[in-house]
Amino acid sequence: MKKNILVITSTFPRWKNDNEPLFVYELSRRLAMKNTVHVLAPHAKGAALTEVIDNLQITRFRYFFEKYQTLTYKSGILANLKQNRWRYLLLPFFMTAEFWVLLKLLRREKFDIIHAHWLMPQGLIAVLACWFVKHPPVILCTSHGGDLFALQGVLFKKIKKFVLSNSIATTVVSRTMQKTAISLGANKIQVIPMGVDLHTQFIPSEIVCSEKSLLFVGRLVEKKGLHFLLEALPFIIKQHPQIKLTIVGSGSDKLKLEQQVSELELNKHVKFLGALENQYLPKIYQANKVVIFPSIIASDGDREGFGLVLVEALGCECTVVATDLPAMQDILTDNVTGLIVPQKNVVALADKINYLLNNPSINLGKQGRQYVLERYDWEIIAERYDNFIDTIVD
Repeated sequence: MKKNILVITSTFPRWKNDNEPLFVYELSRRLAMKNTVHVLAPHAKGAALTEVIDNLQITRFRYFFEKYQTLTYKSGILANLKQNRWRYLLLPFFMTAEFWVLLKLLRREKFDIIHAHWLMPQGLIAVLACWFVKHPPVILCTSHGGDLFALQGVLFKKIKKFVLSNSIATTVVSRTMQKTAISLGANKIQVIPMGVDLHTQFIPSEIVCSEKSLLFVGRLVEKKGLHFLLEALPFIIKQHPQIKLTIVGSGSDKLKLEQQVSELELNKHVKFLGALENQYLPKIYQANKVVIFPSIIASDGDREGFGLVLVEALGCECTVVATDLPAMQDILTDNVTGLIVPQKNVVALADKINYLLNNPSINLGKQGRQYVLERYDWEIIAERYDNFIDTIVD
C-alpha cells in the first residue's frame, strides 16, 4: 500500500553535489519509489526553502538570521555546540521553528507516518507536534548513535524515554544501540543500519594502490579518534619513512588537528583534503589500500552508532583497521574482514598498520566486500525499511 511519509531530519543535502552525509536522502529517495515522501530539514545559507529532488518534496525551515544558522551541517549539532558554546542560544529558536513548520505541514496534509531521524530534537518535536493534531500520524523514530549515547543526565534520560514511549516503533543502526534503546522503553524495535550503494558507486577498481599511503575518512570531531592516529604516525614513519596519510573530512576539530600535525612535525606526511563531494569518495577509497578508522568513545559519551564509512571502504575492497567499538564489530571480524585494535591504544594501532605495510600481500578487502554486499547495500536496507513501515502503518 502506498503511504504518505513525512521525514524530519537535521542532516540532509543543502544543494546538488553537497558534501553533507547522504544517508537520510538516499533512504528517503528509495522509499519515494513506492511511496510519497516529504522531507523537513533545516535551512542553510544558499539552500532553497522548498524544492523537489528525485520525487522528494523538500521543505527547509529558517530558524535564525541566515548568516547565523550554524547549528546544523558541517559537523552535526553536538559537535557544533562543542565548538562554539554560544550556539546553545540557537537551540530554542531551532526547536521552535521546526515545531511550527512541522505543525503547519501536519495540519495542511494528511501523513500516514512521521519518520524522525534522531531522538532529539526531531523525535521530541514530532511527539509534541502530534499533540496538536486531531488525527496525527504514527511516529517511527530512528536513532543514529550520538542522540542515544552522548546526551547524558537525568533530564536527557527522561526525554529519551518520553520520545521512545510515544513512538510506535524505533529503529537503531547497530545491535549495541538496541540494548540501550530497550532499556529506555523503546517500543517495537528493529536494528536496520543505513546503507551504501555497493553496486554502482562504492565498488572495487583495477587501479594499482600505492603501498605507501594511508587514508582516513570522517568528520573531524573527537569521537572519530583521528588524534590517536596522528600520535601513532611517528611510530609508523620509523619503519616506513615515505608513508603519507590523507585525511578526508571537515569538522570542529580541524584547527586542533592541524596544530597537532605541526607539533609532531608531520607536515610532510599528512595532507588534509577537507570535505569532498560524495561523488569523489569512491575514487579516494580505490586509490588507497589501507584505510584506518580509529573511532573512540568521546569524553561526553558520544560514539559511533554505525560505521557507514567503514562499509564504503570495504565496498571498494580496501583493507581496513578499526577500533573495537561495538558499532565497528557489528561489521568487522578480526583477521577475516578487517583488523581490530583497542580504542585509544596508539602503540597497538601503529603495530597493526606497520604489520599491513610490512606484508603487502595481505588483502582482506575481498572478504570484506562480500560481507557488506550481502547486508548493507541500499537496495537491501530500503526494502527492510519499507517492509517495516508496512507493519506499523494500518
